[in-house]
Amino acid sequence: MRITALLLFLSVLACGAPEPGVSDISQEQFLSNPPESALILDVRTADEFAAGHVPGAVNVPHDQLASRLGELEGEKDRPVVVYCERGGRAGKAASVLLEAGYADIRHLAGDMTEWRANDRPIARP
Repeated sequence: MRITALLLFLSVLACGAPEPGVSDISQEQFLSNPPESALILDVRTADEFAAGHVPGAVNVPHDQLASRLGELEGEKDRPVVVYCERGGRAGKAASVLLEAGYADIRHLAGDMTEWRANDRPIARP
């Protein structure tokens, strides 16, 4: 019982609340009323992205984001919807984007795990 409680606590810490300056957007809200002209940023690996992603998403793995920000030049004024598989990498990517001056960052609640579980549309390259 104590181990289960500890694991639950650690999982909450790992995913945690969104980074200050980052708001969650539900999948329902994203599909019914997406942020206008949003950049959808998938920060999973290239292999994960190729296996299926949110339609319209751009792939920049979280561990490459800081060095590839130049590819997103001119996007700072657009809302950015970021997601990964379960939330941990999206949080790290959001921190990089905030530090780089992006002001409107939204985390896709449930990430790709919930997207698939809810049978949402999947794109492949």
